[in-house]
Amino acid sequence: MTLVQSFVHYGGHFLVPFAFSWLIWRERWKWSGLAMLAANLIDLDHLLADPIFNPDRCSIGFHLLHGWEAATAYVLMLAIPRWWARAFGLGALWHLAVDGMDCAMHSVALPLA
Repeated sequence: MTLVQSFVHYGGHFLVPFAFSWLIWRERWKWSGLAMLAANLIDLDHLLADPIFNPDRCSIGFHLLHGWEAATAYVLMLAIPRWWARAFGLGALWHLAVDGMDCAMHSVALPLA
């Protein structure tokens, strides 16, 4: 993994959620940032794969919580009238976007189905 790719991937997962939180929920940006950060827990689905880690595998569409069905649930979370649910849903969608960027930078094709 190159230095730029590592910065984009880990910065996207751990720093950008707090920037989003500051822009959207400024009065509670620390708590909403933590809720967005908690969305990284969707990576627990990697534990169900064999092998658990494969650098040549794109997680989008492969892992259970990285598919379109899960993405639909994350979008629906944006309609829940609780800031923490919206923050988690946005964090999960952002997580998928970061993983998608990572797949593109790895030149691993994103699955279409």
